[in-house]
Amino acid sequence: MKEITRINHVGLRIRDLDISRKFYEQLGFKFIAGPIGPEPAAIVEHPSGININFILNASDDSPKDNILMKQDIKYPGYTHIAIEITDAEVVSKKIEDLGITITERVEINGAKFFFIRDPDDNVIELHQPAVS
Repeated sequence: MKEITRINHVGLRIRDLDISRKFYEQLGFKFIAGPIGPEPAAIVEHPSGININFILNASDDSPKDNILMKQDIKYPGYTHIAIEITDAEVVSKKIEDLGITITERVEINGAKFFFIRDPDDNVIELHQPAVS
């Protein structure tokens, strides 16, 4: 459908707004609003236009590990978000300087990308496309 133009936002269920907000602010996201709405939700946005809605209703008794990524049973669902970057080496150094663990590094056909986890174990890929 040609009417689809882009992703508007990503909804991400989290446990603690203060902890997640601090983490994503380190990546350059700005707090916009929240908690608002019936879920409730809070909104952060990066200057690049990436918008994340934090859904603030995670169950206290939910597993601490990401069930989509760390279980033997492979459940369907979104496994990660990929954020495009301009320089994987520079960004990975900044990530490490923040004390954030890089869990995997990959280079395929000139594309460079690496993975980190947010405080709720959600996977974030930071992806530098190959130069054409």
